[in-house]
Amino acid sequence: MSGANDFWSRRRAAVQAEQDAEAQTLAARAEAEQQADLDARDDAQILADLNLPDPEDLVLGDDIRGFMTKAVPDRLRRRALRRLWRLNPVLANLDGLVDYGEDYTDSATVVENLQTAYQVGKGMMAHLQEMARDTDETDAPPPDEPLPAVDPVPAATPDSTQEEPETILALEHVEPEAPPTASVPRRMQFDFSACDTDNRRI
Repeated sequence: MSGANDFWSRRRAAVQAEQDAEAQTLAARAEAEQQADLDARDDAQILADLNLPDPEDLVLGDDIRGFMTKAVPDRLRRRALRRLWRLNPVLANLDGLVDYGEDYTDSATVVENLQTAYQVGKGMMAHLQEMARDTDETDAPPPDEPLPAVDPVPAATPDSTQEEPETILALEHVEPEAPPTASVPRRMQFDFSACDTDNRRI
């Protein structure tokens, strides 16, 4: 039997994984011992052994890549970075107008279990489609209700057929109403007889 799934292939892979894990454990142990030795030593002695300047003596433009090696303890690395930060006027003199000047990674300002309808590459399309579907269901007309049953019209009886001619004759003998007369417009009338009598007396 051959292939990567046979017994000896799996055995060799397991032995290799054990060796890799053991090597990582030894490397981590050596690094921890080295870090403990550096923590016990003085900063001035470490800087002299590594041929590095004092972090407080750094000026703008100095190369600090020597402080980024594993042989330098974390406390000296942080001192060098703080010094470089203060030397840069862009970083040292914040005016409050810089973009991304705040720390947006602070877990205290992040809402726990935040849920959003936004999807990468789709935006809020699914949320808008769901809202449109709900609106269509709300605006849909109600289902047709069955019409109430109507009683059938009773068949005409002989008595009702005999009464119809009398009703028609009675309507034929009704006299039509006289048309309304047009109203005569009123005119002003003047009487001058009294005026003539007064003039004769004078």
